[in-house]
Amino acid sequence: MTRSARLRVVAALAALLFCAAPAMPDTPAKKPNIVILLADDWGFTDVGAFGGEMATPNIDALAARGVRFSNFHVAGSCAPTRAMLQTGVINHRAGLGNMPETIPPAHVGQPGYETHLTDHVVTIADQLRAAGYRTYLTGKWHLGHTPATLPTAHGYDHAFALSQSGADNFEEKPNLLLYDKADWSEDGKPAHLPRPYYSSTFIVDKMMRYIDAGQASGKPFLASVNFLANHIPVQAPDADIAAYAGRYAAGWTALREQRRAAAIAKGIMPAGVRMGTMKSTGDWNALSAEDKTQRVGAMAAYGAMATAMDREIGRLVAHLKATGAYDNTIFVFLSDNGAEAIDPMHSGAFTRWNANQHYDQSIAQQGRPGSLTAIGAGFASAAVAPLRGYKFSASEGGLRVPLIIAWPGNPAISGGRVAGSFTHVTDIVPTLLALAGVPGQQGRFNGRAVAPMIGYSLAPLLTATATQAHPADAPLGYELSGNAALFKGDYKLVENLPPYGNGRWHLYDITTDPGETIDLSAAQPARFATMRADYDAFARDNHVLPMPPGYSAPQQIMDNALHELLIPRLLALWPWAAALVGAIAGLVWWRRRSRRMARARG
Repeated sequence: MTRSARLRVVAALAALLFCAAPAMPDTPAKKPNIVILLADDWGFTDVGAFGGEMATPNIDALAARGVRFSNFHVAGSCAPTRAMLQTGVINHRAGLGNMPETIPPAHVGQPGYETHLTDHVVTIADQLRAAGYRTYLTGKWHLGHTPATLPTAHGYDHAFALSQSGADNFEEKPNLLLYDKADWSEDGKPAHLPRPYYSSTFIVDKMMRYIDAGQASGKPFLASVNFLANHIPVQAPDADIAAYAGRYAAGWTALREQRRAAAIAKGIMPAGVRMGTMKSTGDWNALSAEDKTQRVGAMAAYGAMATAMDREIGRLVAHLKATGAYDNTIFVFLSDNGAEAIDPMHSGAFTRWNANQHYDQSIAQQGRPGSLTAIGAGFASAAVAPLRGYKFSASEGGLRVPLIIAWPGNPAISGGRVAGSFTHVTDIVPTLLALAGVPGQQGRFNGRAVAPMIGYSLAPLLTATATQAHPADAPLGYELSGNAALFKGDYKLVENLPPYGNGRWHLYDITTDPGETIDLSAAQPARFATMRADYDAFARDNHVLPMPPGYSAPQQIMDNALHELLIPRLLALWPWAAALVGAIAGLVWWRRRSRRMARARG
């Protein structure tokens, strides 16, 4: 089907949805509000409605009123996903071929590797604002830090945004292993956080203020709510942490099995789904009692942070109900990538020493103010169960995340269903524009050429008028930090560089084998060859650069942080060092002079 034909189908489906819309309490023809709820580093089965044991009742309630997507894919790390979520354009076309934290120096500034949203793309906010929407963003942005690259330069009327990958959740403090300050801004200008502060609470508070301030205009709104939970540092209120005390004492292997069974029971995974073992997780039973206590406490903080975020979502939903906006609001919940496996306390002697210098890393302090808590590879593997891999990798555990779309007041969208066909983050913008009845950009916006959206509307899946959105013969390529994939129908071609893989291509049927346990590359050589050619075409068309020899994303993070932080800190110490050297030299000179004078007198 041609792109123009697809757009005609999308328009027809949007019209069908609006014809079927219920009589609203106020204005039936009013365009829907849109709320995007973006979690950070949540694994595939972290949400209760996807098989998780963590308390997420408010997200689960949205799932019960909407559709769960069990085969939904994003990028392996945050900024590239956010670029695609905002624009509907593949990350290399949007300027996020890599993140500033993980980009090798040789790639910086190359086309597609600008590490911020470029002016070659337009956001969903640009398009909805042109159609009469109010547009707001709160929380993590991570798509630029200058006035020309912050949210208000990309279609948002108001935004309180963090330009970095993460920050402290209790105070205005950066991740001190990566940044020298927490770079928050409001409407493009430097901003400061209130006291007391907790990230999830503040992000929702600010969004509700924005929505309320513009309510008198009568215009619908787009609310992009971007949580820091559960990015490192994993932190939560004490009461939430206490509620998870001892919950994970059986370890990550038991939790993986538990989540696998629950995901099958909830219809998220096929019956009998196979689950591989990841060597990087380690053997729970081989840990010392002290190590087990530490890991159990870290995972308790992780569950607590998720529950705290869910509570704030519930508060936002309750507010929209109280103001009469709930029924005519489309809710989209997703995570930006799979669970984070990197743990600073297990990432080499220097990183561990550095973490101990800046934070209280005692076991009792985990998840509390002043700590830098992370769950590590073991519990990250459980957070993505029954999938393989985690954040940064191109395996399903890095790319497949929960997606929920709900429009409570629209009877055309029946609640509680599971859509199991392949979907992608670039589908979100076309879907929301279609549901809002707003024609999407087709390569031009406000008279200028822009990169066209590549996604498909998911409206047919929401209304159960179709079982798949992507044509079975349409390839979709992906690459980030040298880890790559090509999706086509039920199949996935994937390559992961060390430490996430062996640097060779593998072929999986991710519909029947989402755990990526049976490599089909030898059994289906023709399909393997065709998909390899498809990937090569994708890489060529999108100017994907080869990674330098020996590259790995975790090591590049540390290298870039050293360059960004250590050298400036050493330079800042230079005057003191020079003064100290001068003082020492003066003392040596004085002592030698004193000795000469003493000898002369004697």
